[in-house]
Amino acid sequence: MDKNNESPAPESSSVAVCHPAVAPLSYLLGKWRGQGEGGYPTINSFSYGEELHFYHPPNKPVIGYTQKTWKLSSGEPMHSESGYWRPKPNGTIEVVIAQSTGLVEVQKGTFSTEDNVIQLQSELVGNASKVTGIRRCFRLVEGDLCYEVDMATNAVTLQPHLKAKLKKL
Repeated sequence: MDKNNESPAPESSSVAVCHPAVAPLSYLLGKWRGQGEGGYPTINSFSYGEELHFYHPPNKPVIGYTQKTWKLSSGEPMHSESGYWRPKPNGTIEVVIAQSTGLVEVQKGTFSTEDNVIQLQSELVGNASKVTGIRRCFRLVEGDLCYEVDMATNAVTLQPHLKAKLKKL
């Protein structure tokens, strides 16, 4: 221990207080795990395992986000991404996501505290030779986090791409 902190903080004070901007989406915080299905007109359908982690940096009006997927049959890693979600008091949200493929998304959207629904639409998809748009919708359904991702490419209009159902760990 250093001389500025002679004794450890009591257990109760070590729990971070949720920033007011994050509070409406605090139900997301923690780890979620489950399975999903993917497909697209230009690829074969597939299933995957997934884990999402939403965390709240102390005293910051953001939610940190990481995601990883793996093949159900072998456990081999498939995809990962990370970023930050910035909810605003007026029910809008800004999201930045960097994917392991090098693709970067800047998204804007809305969230509903009554329905526990978050809708995101890409404003910018960077470093992508084929992807031109991404739409994401997250819903809390009977305690499960469900989402759908639609994608557009330079050859295909916005189409369903991914959907998953995750349980909180």
